[in-house]
Amino acid sequence: MTISTQQRMTAAEFLALPPDNVRSELVRGEVVVMSPSPSYDHGYAIIRLAYLLVGYAAAEKLGQLYSDLDCYFGPDDVRRPDLLYFAPDRLHLLAGDQKPHAPPDLCVEVLSPSNPGYDRTEKFDTYQAAGVPHYWIVDPMERTLEAYKLVDDVYVRSGHGTGNDVVHLPPFDGLAIPLATLWRPRA
Repeated sequence: MTISTQQRMTAAEFLALPPDNVRSELVRGEVVVMSPSPSYDHGYAIIRLAYLLVGYAAAEKLGQLYSDLDCYFGPDDVRRPDLLYFAPDRLHLLAGDQKPHAPPDLCVEVLSPSNPGYDRTEKFDTYQAAGVPHYWIVDPMERTLEAYKLVDDVYVRSGHGTGNDVVHLPPFDGLAIPLATLWRPRA
């Protein structure tokens, strides 16, 4: 669920705002207040995937992963991917305490029951237009993971898995991701 404030600003103005406890994004120049993640499945999938990715990236010296940070996607767009990754050659963009003014190398969104289509359409289009090289969509309700790679400015599917599949997805092709570990056990 989102609530529009109808307050307009640029990405630079939005990124300069002091921190607060309200989750918001800048969507085409308009500040949009985002509701918190509504499900245990959502939180479980994020933490389990982050655990796998952070461990692998650190061991292989592949860059850094973050969760839920304001991130620049254009002069009028600041979003907060569930997970985001910066490759080693782009870590300079994260210097100091400044929020990055460039999109990450990978965005991961975990779908929520309240808005599963938003990440598949709105954020898909935003990340594609911003030139994010890789985009993953995790659906803990359907127990799927879809990966997309930017080719000639258009996302093409670069991987997919469901249920108990084990997948290898760019930009972490060397990492085996057992999808069963991302799904919260059913009581």
